[in-house]
Amino acid sequence: MATDSSSGKKPMIGEILVKYEIITQNMLKNALRRQSQVGGQIGSILIEMGYVTTDTLLDFLSKQFGVPAVNLFKIDVPNDVLRAMPLEKIKEYKVLPLEIDNKLTLAMVNPKDYVAIRDVEFILGKRVNPVVVPSLQLEAAIRSIETHGMDAFKGSELEISCTVSEVETGAVDINMLLKYLKESKATDLQLTAGVPPSLKMSTELKRLNMPPLTPEDMKNYAQTLMDKEQQVSFHAENNLDFAFTNKDYGRFRVNIYKQRNSVSITLRRIPERIPTLQELGIPEELESFALKTQGLILITGPAGHGKSTTLAALVDIINTKRRCNIITLEDPIEYLHKHKNSNVNQREIGIDTASFQDGLNHIFRQDPDVIVIGEMRDPESFKIALQAAETGHLVLSTLCARNVTSTVERIIDIFPSDQQSQIRTQLADSLLLVLSQRLAMKKDRSGPVLAFEKLFNSYKIKNFIREGKLHQIRSQMQLPGEEYSSIDVSLIRLTLDGLITAEEGSKHADNLTYYQDGIKGRSQR
Repeated sequence: MATDSSSGKKPMIGEILVKYEIITQNMLKNALRRQSQVGGQIGSILIEMGYVTTDTLLDFLSKQFGVPAVNLFKIDVPNDVLRAMPLEKIKEYKVLPLEIDNKLTLAMVNPKDYVAIRDVEFILGKRVNPVVVPSLQLEAAIRSIETHGMDAFKGSELEISCTVSEVETGAVDINMLLKYLKESKATDLQLTAGVPPSLKMSTELKRLNMPPLTPEDMKNYAQTLMDKEQQVSFHAENNLDFAFTNKDYGRFRVNIYKQRNSVSITLRRIPERIPTLQELGIPEELESFALKTQGLILITGPAGHGKSTTLAALVDIINTKRRCNIITLEDPIEYLHKHKNSNVNQREIGIDTASFQDGLNHIFRQDPDVIVIGEMRDPESFKIALQAAETGHLVLSTLCARNVTSTVERIIDIFPSDQQSQIRTQLADSLLLVLSQRLAMKKDRSGPVLAFEKLFNSYKIKNFIREGKLHQIRSQMQLPGEEYSSIDVSLIRLTLDGLITAEEGSKHADNLTYYQDGIKGRSQR
């Protein structure tokens, strides 16, 4: 790097940026004035003031110090690497371990601090490979470690916390939150006044390292997400479901609702690509059911456990391998299906049709081969679905139910007692498959894994349904059989394969004793 000929000193980063016309002399004066008021490194202040980008600063830092520059927003650091150094040394020298192999890659604001380098080398017994990072990023990383402990370091979350510190209101831009949701392995983002933004992964909630949201923040978020027509609907109903696509961060399902006279928002990330059954962890034998031309397929389980994703995967199989007309009724439309070998007509409740019942009342005039119902909610919808499944149509739907047998019970019980015998007969004749699923947290906390139970409608199962002997189905599901398999069997397999902990499996087990005995028995073999 060139030196100032008049003084022999190495020029400062601000002077270099002025020299190369990246910033003006006036911008540098403003940044220096800001530095005198709040302290900090001039490069980070230039970023805060919007005068340079992070990439520009990294490029000049690398040239100034003669070492690689690293953007902490773009990397994650595992727990074992962070814990290789004592927190007090991280804070004392303003450093962050990034990677350990034969050498230690060490992020530093001043990679020419040889005292710090020698001390770290002595502590760890490894050579240090210094890299330079902006002070703003490193200071935010150290604050995060102080707050959350020596957990795995996530750069995308750090970027949000830095953004928060730059705005006076304490509320980060909604696009930054969407970006983080997309880059994280969480399924949902929850925004509520009084607490920081929170991420949902499987059944666990994690609050982000930022200030609590205010009612005014929530009002602004809601207005940003809704168009004028949606705002009118929300103010009338105090609740609104919709989906939208952000050109940068993908597609999201949104629910905005009122609580304690303020607004709350839940956003669910919808993957851009529809996953395969294998990627979801679902038996590929289910594909043969999706390719049948007549009957009823039900995907069930609690809310938030991936039913819509499984349904989309089955529809994609049909779309790819059959030549037929697919009509969907969804509230709202989540996955967007492209026309492949089939035509896929996706109708959204409230936009394309008034209700599920209204859409189903007219659906036979639309010449459907496959009918997809986002969720069956009322007797009339169930009745039309059963009628369609009996008359040469394949019907797929989701249902909130605890397990496969409670699914069948719920369908029958929703009808008056004088109609239940007929419904049992119709259901026994038309049902193809019930799949009930749960998302359990992986042992390494990296994300969810699918546990499921299945019920294929064999001759024996048909008789049980007709005769109302659903309890006999449940009692036999723990036994090996091709037509049924309980959630407990799936959880035992996931536990013994090391994918989930026994504690996590116990949360989702239907028969806890059977699950615990199954783990002990098989592990002792």
